[in-house]
Amino acid sequence: MPQNNPPLNPAGETTPKGATGESGSSEVQRLRIQVRRLERLVEAGKALNATLDLGDLFGVILSIVTEQTGAERASLFLLDAQRQELWSLVAQGLGRVEIRLPAGKGLAGSVAQSGETLHIQDAYADSRFDRSVDMASGYRTRNLLVAPVRDKEGRITGVIQLLNKAGEGFGQDDIDFLHDISVPAAIALDNARLHQESLVRQRLEKDLQLARTIQRSLLPEQPPQVNGFEIAVRYEASQQVGGDYYDFIRLSTDTLMVVVADVEGKGTASAMVMSNVQATLHTLARHVHSLEGILFNLNERVIESTRSGKYMTMFLGLIDVPRRGLHYINAGHVAPLLVSESGVTPLKEGSSVVGLLPGARYRRGHVKLAPGDIVVACTDGITEAAGSSEEEYGGERLGREVWTRRAQSASSIVDEIFTEIQEYSRNATHPDDKILMALKVQ
Repeated sequence: MPQNNPPLNPAGETTPKGATGESGSSEVQRLRIQVRRLERLVEAGKALNATLDLGDLFGVILSIVTEQTGAERASLFLLDAQRQELWSLVAQGLGRVEIRLPAGKGLAGSVAQSGETLHIQDAYADSRFDRSVDMASGYRTRNLLVAPVRDKEGRITGVIQLLNKAGEGFGQDDIDFLHDISVPAAIALDNARLHQESLVRQRLEKDLQLARTIQRSLLPEQPPQVNGFEIAVRYEASQQVGGDYYDFIRLSTDTLMVVVADVEGKGTASAMVMSNVQATLHTLARHVHSLEGILFNLNERVIESTRSGKYMTMFLGLIDVPRRGLHYINAGHVAPLLVSESGVTPLKEGSSVVGLLPGARYRRGHVKLAPGDIVVACTDGITEAAGSSEEEYGGERLGREVWTRRAQSASSIVDEIFTEIQEYSRNATHPDDKILMALKVQ
C-alpha cells in the first residue's frame, strides 16, 4: 500500500510528526477574516450606491448595519455643522420621524464631538444615555455601540448607534465593520444630499421662472397709442420676482391713467402684493373718479390685506389729452422728472407711501405740458443702479441725460438711457428690477 508522506515545509523539508503548524493556521484564519470583511464591504457598497434618495439611503444603511452586527435596532444621525445639531430622518423600529438634538447631548452627541467609538454594556448605567426615547416608545435599551461616521478626509459627518445585541453583546468585529463602512456610507450620504439639493434648486428655479412669467404677464405688452403723445417704456427683471409695477389704464378717449410703483422688498410676497394692487387699482379706477380717492381707498385695502407690513411707493398720473395736462400724486416714489427746454423739474407733490398709514390723505399736483416736453418716470432700480465705484446713477444724472436727448423720440430716449444704465451697473452684485418710462408731448 502507498504510504502517506509528511508535508513539506517552505524549505522543501518534511515537517516532523507532532508539529502543530499553529502559525500557519492563524495566518489562514486572518486571511479568511479579511476576505470576509472585503466581501461584506463590497456587498454594502453595492447597496449604498443603489439609491440617491436620502430617506431610502438612511434605511439601506440601517438595514446593512443591523444585519451585519445582529443589533435589534439602529439609528443614524447626520451632523448639521452650521447649526451644531445632530438630526435623524430614520430611527429604525420607530418609523420615519425627524429627531434633532444638540451636538454634544447624549451618547450620539458625545461621539459627534469626541470622535471616539463607545461600547457600552449597560446603557442605563451611563449618565450620558438619554432615556427619553425609551420612555416614549416603551423600548428598553440594554447595550449600545456608538461610532462616528467619517468622510474620506476624516471629518465627522454623522453617528451610527446600534442597540441591543443578544448574547455577549457587541464585539471587536462589529466595531471593525462600522469603521470599515464609515467612509462608503459618508460618500453615499453626501451624494444623496447633493442630489436632493440639486432637485430642490431645480424645483425652485422652475417655480421662480413661472412666477417671473406670471408677473411679466400682468404688465402691459406695449404702451397705448394716445393722440398727441408718444409713450415708451422698458422693464428688466432681476433674478428674483419682485414688486416693480407699471400700467396704463384707459379711462376714456380723453384720459389715460399712468402708474409706476414699487412694492417694498423682493420675493414671492412682494410679487403677490403687486398682483393684488394691480387688480385693486383697475377696480378702483372704474368706480372712483378722483386720484385722491383712488389712492385713499388703495391705501386702506393694502393695509387690510397685507398684515405682513408690506408697503409700496407709487406715482399715479392722469393725462388730460385734449388740454395736454398731467394731474398726478407722488406717494413716496422716486420723483418723476418733467424735462422741458427750460430745464428739469421733479414731480414731488403727494404724500406718504401706500400701505403704511391708515387714513392717509393724498395731495394732487398738476403741470401744463407743451410740445416737446418729456415726463420720465422710473423705479429705484434705475436711480440706485451702482457703478464700479459704488456711486449711484442718481436722479440728477437721469435728468441731464434726458435733457440732452430731448429732441429724440420717447422710445429712442428710453432705449439709449436703459442701455447706458445696464452698462453702468454691469458689475452690480445685487441687481434690482428696473422700469423706465417716457411720455413725450408731440
